[in-house]
Amino acid sequence: MEMLQYALRKFITGIPLIIGVTLISFLLMVYFGPDKTYELVGKNATPEQIQEIRHQLGYDKPFVARYLEYLKELATFDFGYSDSTGERVNSILKRTVPISLALITPGFVLGNLLGIALALVAAYYRGHWVDKLIMGGSVVGMSVSFLIVIIAFQILLSSNDGLGWFPVRGWNVYSFWDYLRYITVPTLATVFVALGYNTRFYRAVIVEEMGRDHVRTAKAFGTPPGELLFKHILKNAMIPIITRIMFSIPLVVISGSLLVESYFGIPGVGKVTFDAITTGDQPILKAVVGITAVLFVIVLILNDIFYKLVDPRVSLK
Repeated sequence: MEMLQYALRKFITGIPLIIGVTLISFLLMVYFGPDKTYELVGKNATPEQIQEIRHQLGYDKPFVARYLEYLKELATFDFGYSDSTGERVNSILKRTVPISLALITPGFVLGNLLGIALALVAAYYRGHWVDKLIMGGSVVGMSVSFLIVIIAFQILLSSNDGLGWFPVRGWNVYSFWDYLRYITVPTLATVFVALGYNTRFYRAVIVEEMGRDHVRTAKAFGTPPGELLFKHILKNAMIPIITRIMFSIPLVVISGSLLVESYFGIPGVGKVTFDAITTGDQPILKAVVGITAVLFVIVLILNDIFYKLVDPRVSLK
């Protein structure tokens, strides 16, 4: 009951933050966004015709009215129609978001799990050749551009000049086997880059935790290595780990999928966003930016709740 009240308080206190981020996204994408009036009026339009178009677009409404209308669009998930295709924006998102999640989730999960595992090994053998080998590999992953990694894996595993085992582009998924074939190369590229950043960060967190007094005491009393790593070190390092994972979610779903989907021609929300940027499709951009902003706030609230779940010492006030 106490935990439920804590979660409810967090969601209530998140309302002003949601208003703040949606106000900023409204100002950038809508109020000060592109004026479509002169795209719709013909040449030598009269002032009356221009005023009529502005009225139809809602540009003559007061600032507060337009902002409340934007909040209504976010709340009802109704952003009108795409300027490029004429399809409803919510239909586009319902079709593309699941594809992006199916594409990005394996790489995101594996990148974090393998990063934690390698960080534990590197921290345990700190200063040894194992640690240096893992950290050297992480530097390589951090140093190489994500786009270069994508191209390299595509040439090696998908093209006729390489092994040619996987599709080069597209998304013709009708079975689980098709799904595995289409996500393998993007997943490998994502994991390769993610491991570099994740391993380095997680190792730093774990090494810091290994220097705590309670860890040295447990080690002095002969606690087995496995119990020491997982019960005394990893468990107490979960707060920064959870923070990194949670705040990576909105960025991975949008920006990470944007590059992968654009290059592999996968019709997810990333490719739709890329196409909307190049064509100036404001309804789609408005939806993506607004939803991403709200998602960041929700992640922030959930992050605080997860803190309490993994560490009971966190205050419920």
